[in-house]
Amino acid sequence: MNAFGTVGKPAAKPSIGRQVFHEVKRTLKNPLVRAGLVLGAGFGGLADGIVLHSILGWHHMICYSMDCQPTSVAQLQLENTQDGYFLLVVWLMVLAGTAMLFRAVRIEGSEASGRVLLGSMLAGCGAFNFLEGLINHQILGLHHVAPGSPHQFLFDMLYLANGVLFFLVGAWLIGTRRSKNNRHFCQ
Repeated sequence: MNAFGTVGKPAAKPSIGRQVFHEVKRTLKNPLVRAGLVLGAGFGGLADGIVLHSILGWHHMICYSMDCQPTSVAQLQLENTQDGYFLLVVWLMVLAGTAMLFRAVRIEGSEASGRVLLGSMLAGCGAFNFLEGLINHQILGLHHVAPGSPHQFLFDMLYLANGVLFFLVGAWLIGTRRSKNNRHFCQ
């Protein structure tokens, strides 16, 4: 015992980084969060493929020219086929996420909420957009959001910012405490 009446050194508090790491690790153990992340990534990919590739026609999965405009029917068919494979992969992600969701709500004693599911899906969508934009647009240069536009870089950065924003909103929703009135959809 020292002069202040304590024995030895006081226990060190864990660092903020360590606390955040453990909280993220605990959150990712929640099967509902994992299902939501996969579902969100799949839905984010579907939104990208349907809106940007098919409806707006801004780009394809792999562009063969600076403005991503095909120079022949054969090239357009190839780009559409590549888009189809991309959409197939993200559709399979939605199917896997749906199976994970059904499994998550059937786990005895699990506590789940719509807020956590929505947050997980937004985080998954944001992570997908950010990683797809970083890898395909910036690192590999397979395509850009609006190739050939004078604001091509701005569109790419807005796509990345959208991913970060969705991820942060989703993480906030997952992390906020549920109110007493928030209903659970499984027992």
